[in-house]
Formats: sequence, C-alpha cells, structure tokens
Amino acid sequence: MSIYTLSDISHSVDKELKEFNAVFKDSLKSNVGIVDLVAKYILKQKGKKIRPLLVLLSSKISGGITERSYRGAGLVELLHTATLVHDDVVDNADTRRNFPSINAIWKNKIAVLMGDYLLAKGLMLAVENEDHDFLKVITNTVKRMSEGELLQIRKTRKLNNDESTYFRIISDKTASLLSTCCEIGAMAATNDTDKINSMRQFGENLGIAFQIRDDILDFIGKSSVLGKPLAGDIKERKLTLPLIHALSEADKDESKSILKLIKNGGKNLDVHAIIEFVKKYDGISYAEEKANEYARKALECLDKFDDCDVKNSLSGLVQFVVERKK
Repeated sequence: MSIYTLSDISHSVDKELKEFNAVFKDSLKSNVGIVDLVAKYILKQKGKKIRPLLVLLSSKISGGITERSYRGAGLVELLHTATLVHDDVVDNADTRRNFPSINAIWKNKIAVLMGDYLLAKGLMLAVENEDHDFLKVITNTVKRMSEGELLQIRKTRKLNNDESTYFRIISDKTASLLSTCCEIGAMAATNDTDKINSMRQFGENLGIAFQIRDDILDFIGKSSVLGKPLAGDIKERKLTLPLIHALSEADKDESKSILKLIKNGGKNLDVHAIIEFVKKYDGISYAEEKANEYARKALECLDKFDDCDVKNSLSGLVQFVVERKK
C-alpha cells in the first residue's frame, strides 16, 4: 500500500480549501491595530489545516459542500487556533511551528486576550449566520477540551495516570475537536442522522489514533523532524500510553524506580533510560496496536458511504495519521 501525503488526501477538495483559506484570512481581520498585527502573524504560521480539511471532506461525502461548510470550517479552525495560543501560555512555550510563540513576542496578557478574541470570532461567525446547531456542538467540545486538559494536569502532578484515564484524556483533549469537525461537516450537508453520527464517530476514532501516534513519536521520533525535543512528554511528567503500558507490565519495584526518576529528573532526566524501559516492556508496539485498532474503527464508520474520491481521501487520512513521522 502506498503512503498517502496530505497533498494526496486534500486533492478532492483542493479548490474548496483555497476558498476556505481566503474566508479564514478575512475572518481574522480587525480594526484594532495590535489585534490585526497578531492575526497576520498567526497566518504566517501555516499548519497542516487538517481540521478544516476534515470539515470539507465530511461535507462532500455527506451530500455536498455548502456555504455552511465553509462557516463550519472557519469556526473549528478559529477554535483550534485559540486553543493553541492559550496552550502556549499554559505550557510557557517559546515556539510554535518553528516560529516564536505569541506569548514569547507579546507576553502572556496579549496572548490570552488574543486567544479569547479568536474564540469570540468563531462563535460570532455561527451566531451571525444562525448556525445554532453548530454552537451546540462546539460549546460541548470546548467543555470537553477544558476538562481533558485539567484532568491531565491533575494526573501529571500526581504521576498516577492509568490506561482508562489516558483514553478519557485524549478523547476529550484531542479527539473531541476532530469529531466535531466531522460532525459539523456532515451537518452542513445533510439532515441524515445516520450519516452525521457515522462521521462524528469517524472523527472520534481518528482523533484517538492521531493522539496515540503523537505519543509514540515522542519516544521514537527525532527532534529535528518533530520540532520538539525527544521525550518532551516525559520531561513534563505526562504519562502516555507507551509508558503506562510498560509500567503496568513491570514489577512494582521497577515501576516505582522509573516513576521516581521522572519525578526527580526535571531537565536532567535520563530520558534514554525511560525510553529503554518502555521498549523493554513493549510499550511502543502495544501503543501501535491500539492506534491501528482505532484506525480500523474509523474506517468501519465509512462503510455506509458509497465508494468515491472523497471516501478514498478519508481512508487515506486514516493511513496518514497512523504512519506519519511528524
């Protein structure tokens, strides 16, 4: 099987993505100088745009892309961008996509307010166009994302995360937004609840597979490829699936020793010792099995849709997510 690229995946909605990019750029404009300046800086940081891509693909497979599809894509991208800006403040991050972060340039106060502005712009986009069904979905997503982040902070402080809690965290933190992209995309094209539910579940399973792969890359990726240091999660005391599994497989004394290393390590933590521990107890291969399991569940959600280029794109996106190197 050939490896899909994002270019292959987006091919079926290339024209629509260009139109979305113009709409999104316009949605960030402000008459307040500092807001417009920061907004232009955000636009320079070109991400993968996976979330608007998901909205457009979900719309197209569910009945066709409409004006509501573009508004839905703008809403989720504004929300996503707002959360990234706020996350950088919470994490004291200095960079984002190899650019200095907003909080590094303009300090925390402006970064927090800019995140609030982006969220408000997204909500206003829905309100002004009376997309009240979108609002119901997106506000629940914001709630879930906040709960997931807070639960992760609590578990990080206590260093007592387990597998079931891990899945709850990544479902709320990551999968909820991808699920929302697919649900809103389908809602923009159809009233068929079966199609809407199938796309929502597709996004949820895709999001879980995406996050597990992200957590695997933290152990096996190269910092030059990822743009972040190897084992960055461990240094931040985040217990993710590869390590959680290894801890459950090792005897109590060895697990306690590893947890003590993480607790006391800080910046001087011997990350290679942790990585070797994870490999010793097959933490990475276990996580890969789980990522593939959720990828299969995502593909099953597409079974009710007829074969077409868009379905191939969505299937390709699942493959891309579980095989990506960064």
